[in-house]
Amino acid sequence: MAIAKAERLMNLALCLRGASRPLSKRELRGSIEAYIEAGGEEAFNRMFERDKDDLRELGMVIETVESLDGDTGYIARPDSNRLPPLSLDPAEAAALGLAAKVWQQVRLAGAAGAALQKLRAGGMPETADAEAPFSALEPRIPAGEASFEPLMIACRDRRPVLFEYRKANAARSTPRVVEPWALECWRGHWYLAGWDRGRDDQRVFRLSRITGKVRSRGGDFTAPVPDRVTVRESVAAWAGEHATGQARIRLRTGSGYPLRARATSLVEGSDGWDELELPHGHGLGAWLAEFGPDLVVLEPAELRADVVDRLRAVAKG
Repeated sequence: MAIAKAERLMNLALCLRGASRPLSKRELRGSIEAYIEAGGEEAFNRMFERDKDDLRELGMVIETVESLDGDTGYIARPDSNRLPPLSLDPAEAAALGLAAKVWQQVRLAGAAGAALQKLRAGGMPETADAEAPFSALEPRIPAGEASFEPLMIACRDRRPVLFEYRKANAARSTPRVVEPWALECWRGHWYLAGWDRGRDDQRVFRLSRITGKVRSRGGDFTAPVPDRVTVRESVAAWAGEHATGQARIRLRTGSGYPLRARATSLVEGSDGWDELELPHGHGLGAWLAEFGPDLVVLEPAELRADVVDRLRAVAKG
């Protein structure tokens, strides 16, 4: 919504709610600057009717009152536009507190903190730290990538974006024009799901591989947004989470913690290398290639060939 319209709606809402009696169109037009500058009577009437409908769609109760002289007045009585009393039990209050902590590292930190203060002022119960059932939890969502904030806004506003992206097996980044759908954090990394216009298909992008600035593009989305965007499921499949077999690798001692966490078996070696077995599924090779010289694939042969090909492509670049 444009700033000018938002300001005009706010001024109209304040006038209607603060009035002690119904106000006529003439009185409202003389009280709100945007209406004074609206031009002719017809332009003002169209603008006022749209604004009144918009406020009602937002939930404001506006009464229409006929006066004795036949004039029409409008008022938004405080009793009709008051939220019901806030009612939260301690568990619900604790959940909201955790949610506010989650966003403390990103742009939503200020909004989350302010919302929490308002809820407490409105009567949200505060549980003492010693008695809080979730007091030991300190959730964090890392969002250090510079691309997080512009992509979050683009997802919200349904606005296409352009950025440079480097695939795991590529030495150089390439431009991507994407219609962003959703952001989601999976195993400590942020991913964007959306429609890749260049590939004419949906794709998932890891934010840490976006290089340079994220730039907005004009125009509407060209592809429908799914009712449910399966970011985690897509990334899990890419990372071999939906396994169809087992892979055996050698991993340099002290490296590859994410692989060690997923290993179904681990044998420590005395030569500086450990041997691991991992669930093997589609896309695992792209993940293994990221560990470069710290990893050697033993089997299956097709996975080994996939990782070797990816590393050669990087070396040639």
